[in-house]
Amino acid sequence: MNKICSLLLLSIALSSTIIGCSDEAKNKAMAEKYNAVQAENAKHKAMSAQEMAAHSDEEMHHDMPMPAGSTAITHNIDTDEIGRNADDLPPPINRTQAQTVSVNLYTEELVAEMMPEVTYQYWTYNGKVPGPFIRARAGDQVEINLSHGKPGAAHQGHNEHTSAEHAAAGHSAHSIDLHAVVGPGGGAPLMQVGQGEEKSFRFKATHPGIYVYHCASPHVPSHIANGMYGMLLVEPAEGLAKVDREFYVMQGDFYTTGKYGAKGFQALSKEKLLAEQPDYFLFNGRVNSLNGERALKAKVGEKIRLFVGVGSHVAANFHIIGAVFDKLYKDGTFSNPPLKDVQTTNISPGSAVMIEFTAEVPGKYLLIDHSLSRAIDKGALAELIIEGPEQPELYQQVSN
Repeated sequence: MNKICSLLLLSIALSSTIIGCSDEAKNKAMAEKYNAVQAENAKHKAMSAQEMAAHSDEEMHHDMPMPAGSTAITHNIDTDEIGRNADDLPPPINRTQAQTVSVNLYTEELVAEMMPEVTYQYWTYNGKVPGPFIRARAGDQVEINLSHGKPGAAHQGHNEHTSAEHAAAGHSAHSIDLHAVVGPGGGAPLMQVGQGEEKSFRFKATHPGIYVYHCASPHVPSHIANGMYGMLLVEPAEGLAKVDREFYVMQGDFYTTGKYGAKGFQALSKEKLLAEQPDYFLFNGRVNSLNGERALKAKVGEKIRLFVGVGSHVAANFHIIGAVFDKLYKDGTFSNPPLKDVQTTNISPGSAVMIEFTAEVPGKYLLIDHSLSRAIDKGALAELIIEGPEQPELYQQVSN
């Protein structure tokens, strides 16, 4: 009898352990399975022509051998570029009458490189981080159309997943909460879209400013941490002052099972997310997203306007090394006079600013989070390249 009781207690303990399995353990298991698939992919790529003949293209892409007892994860890297270019935004509005602005969005989960040899499954609006820059005018009716999954996508694996699989992965529903909306949930209660669904809603843009939008489906912090955010500009009725260049930059914090730079597929670490301990601070989705060929570019004498926001959970300390902000529209409001001659600005989570300044001296400028370990050690760094003639009256070396 005692032996039976002992066995029963042991069974209950084991069941509790299994039921209490944390999201962290699930995410680690997913990363291990994904890396096993990547290893198998590398093995197949190294096969001889004779060996390859034994496998059809169908088998090579959809029936990779998996370790015994594991569940297949069939996707590899889904996109060559997850980061949105900083100049990917609509032009200024030049009309004087209100109208209806229609915005088509879709949600898509994509595995992409966060940095060389490091991959991550991003959750996105329209396949990029951040999502599309939405532009409207005060008084406009803005109609948001949101689809769960990319309409007509060539790879339909995502849409073929069962509802249970979507739920287990945490994305059985997506939605959108726009901070410019005056109404419950910023539109999110009207826009919870499940697998294969599409929903729409309309709101009137009544308050000029630069606003953040993000997903608001459970678990909301996870959806946001995976990249589901963007910005909406409501221009004042009289429009904005003319500038030569506009750029769109969003900082996000990412929480991975491995440390910064750990190679292989990295799953979201919910444990780190809840502890607010990110491994990466990134501009526009990945390390070096806005560097090199993708750097912001302007010419000496041009007036530059930056829309800078924080999509996720940790406030930013935005600074451009070697520049002073001529005008700063703090917290995204245009109703108050701008601050002038500003060196660094704090941007709260879910908030944005508009910055204007003139490029006066040629060279490379660095956009950073001035909590400098984030810039130097965790990725929060972008480049602004100013081209043009030297300006010795403003900046020159003095020989000894």
